[in-house]
Amino acid sequence: MMASVRNGPPIVPSAHRKPWWLIPNLLSLDAPLVAVAWLYMFAKTWRVDYLPWAAYFSLGLVVWVIYVGDRLLDASMDTGSSGKLEARHQFHLKHRRIFKRLVIVASIVAVILVVTRLPFAIYGIKFGPNGYIGYAIIGGLMIAAFFALSLFSDQGPDEIPYAKNLVAGAAFAYGTSMIAYAFTSFDFWDYVKSHEFICFAVLCILNISAIDLWEHANRSSDPEIKATDELALTLPLTLLGAASLYFALQDHELTTRPFFHAILTGAALLYILNRCRARFQMDALRVLADVALLIPFIVFLALSRP
Repeated sequence: MMASVRNGPPIVPSAHRKPWWLIPNLLSLDAPLVAVAWLYMFAKTWRVDYLPWAAYFSLGLVVWVIYVGDRLLDASMDTGSSGKLEARHQFHLKHRRIFKRLVIVASIVAVILVVTRLPFAIYGIKFGPNGYIGYAIIGGLMIAAFFALSLFSDQGPDEIPYAKNLVAGAAFAYGTSMIAYAFTSFDFWDYVKSHEFICFAVLCILNISAIDLWEHANRSSDPEIKATDELALTLPLTLLGAASLYFALQDHELTTRPFFHAILTGAALLYILNRCRARFQMDALRVLADVALLIPFIVFLALSRP
């Protein structure tokens, strides 16, 4: 029996198999989960009486389509050096035919849900004080700017795409919160200037930038570059945490306090990851960065109990 095992086909070592906790990242399910969780928090914070299931489902589909499209684009632009691609890009490149078909189906379903199930304010155009502004159009322009930066940016491999990360984080925050806002009576500019939207946008930008900064620090052997990359996250995360704590304490009616405590939790977790990043591989850091935006949902639920 032992001899037959020795003479049989080689067994693939378990180290070459993708761990189970990486599956959501490989399938691009991490970002949709984050978006749906924060949409719920925005809706509860802004006292939205009813948010239909189509709002959550369409948001998840749109975010998934954008992330899959971005990873397929990155993989296609890296042809000839697939060995240097990250695990999620290799997975999308290997199964690109299936992903492309699923993207088409998901896009069609998302459009149908938005047009038939969501209020006109999401995709209407504002022609006067009593009309609507094209909120979805604004989001579409931000997404177009993101893909334009991906296609036409001439940054080198050792440069951090700050402009792309800024647009990506702002677009993610806008798309997530805009659906909740469409069900409120807020003025559009009050929404854009709201502390909730701004803090979440900053958190998203820092979350996206964290991966690039960690990869940049890992590629360099210069201690000054490593220290600079760490400070580039430490300082804004500290400021974001302080701002969210201040806004929470200023809310004497306790309506937004759970939300800002969630922001504080996300900033604190990213801060801890930034300080302890040397203990983890990059794949684990990517997953943990998403977890850092999902754990605040649990904090929000715990603090929102009557």
